[in-house]
Amino acid sequence: MRAYLALRRRDNRVLQAALARLGLSSLGRSEAHVLDTVEQVLENVERLAADDPAEERLTGAISFDDSTALLRRRTQALFGERRRHRETRIMVTLPSEAAVDHDLVRSLIAAGMDCARINSAHDDLAAWGAMAAYVRAGAGAEGRQVPILVDLPGPKLRTGAIEPGPEVVHLRPRHDALGEVVAPAHAWLAPAGSAGLVPSGSGAVIPVASDWLASLSVGDRLVFSDARGRPRELRVGTGTSEGRSVESRRGAYLVSGMLLTSESGRETPIGALAPRKGFIPLSVGDTLVLTRSQEPGRQASSSAPARIPCSLTEAFGAVDVGDSVWLDDGKFGGIARRASADEIEVEIIQAPPGGGKLRAEKGINLPDTRLSVSAASVLDESTIAFAVANADMLGLSFVSNGQDVRAVAEALARNGGEDLGLILKIETAAGFDALPELLTEALGREAPCGVMIARGDLAIEVGWERLAEVQEEILWLCEAAHVPVIWATQVLDTLARTGVASRAEITDAASGVRAECVMLNKGPMIIAAIGTLDDILTRMAKHRHKKTSLLRRLSSWSPDPKV
Repeated sequence: MRAYLALRRRDNRVLQAALARLGLSSLGRSEAHVLDTVEQVLENVERLAADDPAEERLTGAISFDDSTALLRRRTQALFGERRRHRETRIMVTLPSEAAVDHDLVRSLIAAGMDCARINSAHDDLAAWGAMAAYVRAGAGAEGRQVPILVDLPGPKLRTGAIEPGPEVVHLRPRHDALGEVVAPAHAWLAPAGSAGLVPSGSGAVIPVASDWLASLSVGDRLVFSDARGRPRELRVGTGTSEGRSVESRRGAYLVSGMLLTSESGRETPIGALAPRKGFIPLSVGDTLVLTRSQEPGRQASSSAPARIPCSLTEAFGAVDVGDSVWLDDGKFGGIARRASADEIEVEIIQAPPGGGKLRAEKGINLPDTRLSVSAASVLDESTIAFAVANADMLGLSFVSNGQDVRAVAEALARNGGEDLGLILKIETAAGFDALPELLTEALGREAPCGVMIARGDLAIEVGWERLAEVQEEILWLCEAAHVPVIWATQVLDTLARTGVASRAEITDAASGVRAECVMLNKGPMIIAAIGTLDDILTRMAKHRHKKTSLLRRLSSWSPDPKV
């Protein structure tokens, strides 16, 4: 132990690099045998010094320094200049609000976002254009470049539409363990038919008559009988004639047509409320039928099991009885008990305790089934044209073979995007198996390329217990190819959603320092998540680079605690 502490009382990172250039141990795994390792390294250095330095080397072999420089150049070509305090970039998936809130985008950039991701599976061309414009403007104001990635959705299996629920708003205040209200329920009164901006955190929108809304003042009480006939009241808060906040200290159900009465005695009916999103409750032992027909799904009845459409018709006829079926990022798991050209009957064998809710637009994974569909078959020229005009990188989802890469390269060329960077998203077992072929094709282009480890779908495809091994192998192969990697999916996810990080995801985020970029998904606390990730990556960069442990000076047990 004393020998290890003595070794770590100085910064050995320059020494490590020098030893690695000579093909010697960099001391990164010497903890249990420090003195023996140091003595052996010294002996080998002496032998090298005595040998003839003119010894022939392999012609064309890339050197230690050249390989490091090549990866850095390719990383910069994709993700822009590195930060002074850290080398690993931070990518953030832009929420829909980024299309209307330029202050939000500027806050993301100021917090440490290095790259912005636009997911073309959501929103539309107009929204994407607004996001891109805000990113460019915000980056310019900060004197920085913030590259933009546009993701192509790819041939993703998803659940289809579900019959909508009732037109109802449920106001639910928060209570403590003794039933006392600790936070009232919030809602937002808006003129019926208005498409005005609703402030973040305002709750459900309740449409009312515009003249009635204009007559309200802060502190007014609004009384009504809710859908259960129970007397309730709302307290009016701040706002204007374009909208006002209200709060309730008691639970209530509001439906379209219900009358609200102000203190002045004026009444107004509630306008048409948005129907609640439909869902299908599922528990272990239930049956779910996936259908080729796109008729909206429905919950189980006394005479029929639950049904939901599947977005990818190629699944029908490919799934065999006994194949595994996973839904909603592994939230539900099942076995195909019956399969035909039009339906797949699934027995649910895994579900959250007490059951869960399956909603529309959730992913379906078939890890035992090989589908004939390729990423190239669903390329959208309008999205590619948008990316060429507004972005720096194009993400190819569910890529599985070299033909997919060639097809997207041809599509980019048709739209004048030969120089656009290409990100290969590895999220299926087929994509992982074909990674050497994919890298060879992508590196054949003149434009830069990278790999995203999309760990959500990949975990389900290869098995949760194998994910750690698979992501390590992707990192290693990409390092060998000098291709930058994006560490993605659920990084600091609970922090971004709730403001509180789990211990496990802090450790996971620290592992991201081995990649060239780490991606965060959207969430109400995304600014805090960016700050935390920035701090983690900055600290970890002093201890690790790729597979190598870096021997910077340890301050934890140093005689000089200021260091």
